Amino acid sequence: MKYWQKIAMSLAMVAGLAGLMPAHAADEPRHTQMDAVRELRAEDAVCTRCHDQSEKNPVLSIYQTRHGVKADARTPTCQSCHGPSESHIKKPANMAERPPVDFLSKRAKATSKDIESCVGCHKSGARSHWSGSAHESRDVLCTSCHQMHTHQDKVRDRATQPEVCFACHKEQRAQYSRPSRHLTKDGKMACADCHNPHGSAGPTLMKRDSVNATCYTCHMEKRGPFLRSHQPAQEDCTICHNPHGTTTPNLLKARPPFLCQQCHEPATHQGRNGTLIQNSASGTTNNTAGRGCLNCHTNTHGTNNPVNINNERTSRR
Repeated sequence: MKYWQKIAMSLAMVAGLAGLMPAHAADEPRHTQMDAVRELRAEDAVCTRCHDQSEKNPVLSIYQTRHGVKADARTPTCQSCHGPSESHIKKPANMAERPPVDFLSKRAKATSKDIESCVGCHKSGARSHWSGSAHESRDVLCTSCHQMHTHQDKVRDRATQPEVCFACHKEQRAQYSRPSRHLTKDGKMACADCHNPHGSAGPTLMKRDSVNATCYTCHMEKRGPFLRSHQPAQEDCTICHNPHGTTTPNLLKARPPFLCQQCHEPATHQGRNGTLIQNSASGTTNNTAGRGCLNCHTNTHGTNNPVNINNERTSRR
């Protein structure tokens, strides 16, 4: 018997054994799951009989989001977040006198305690550092940034995310209006590309463990390793750059040579008026030529030039 004939016989035997199994055995897990889904959706029906698109803030759009996937048993119900309330459901005839739901029964507006309904599910991954983070310690609510009952959450859209952040971070909003800036307002970058608003192990809610590690995700050519490194560039990019925007090219906090002279003391030519040495008719040197340090020191982040043996800090090509 040929090899392919043996395979055909084996498949036929497996198919025959499968036909002997009860028809409901394979379908039982699926039916059980669907029954659980139907029970969960029945809880929503108690709420949506009143809360529909005629509300001031329509709520049925939540079924266009991940929170409203009806076929998934993991999907929360209305009562999963808002809590059950018998007095709220058994409302009086006058709708204006309808008691509030439990989670807002004693407060005029939501507080940080109401975040527990979100953190109960969203507590891993990028939200593992939420406890003790800058936003958590300042009582910033999930609903301050997110919109749950809409299919278009502005903070999750790269094009509209900055306007949500700028509602509080007004200084950064002004900086992004300057000539030299990242392309955040153009929709090519988002605040969440560098920051993790739910908390992080790095400074200023950086996505990585340090400022430089976050910058290197895009500016990989500045990472090195270099034969001769520029110490401030390897320590913290924000010593020289303001990532949110400046009036100086390349996001520099000040233009050279004034930026460089903040660290390089006037012991040699870097502290004098002239930044490009020229020979004049009188034989003097060090005339002011309106130039900058970067005309000679082009590789300010570090260099692999093997020629600079006697002067290891020139950072030249």
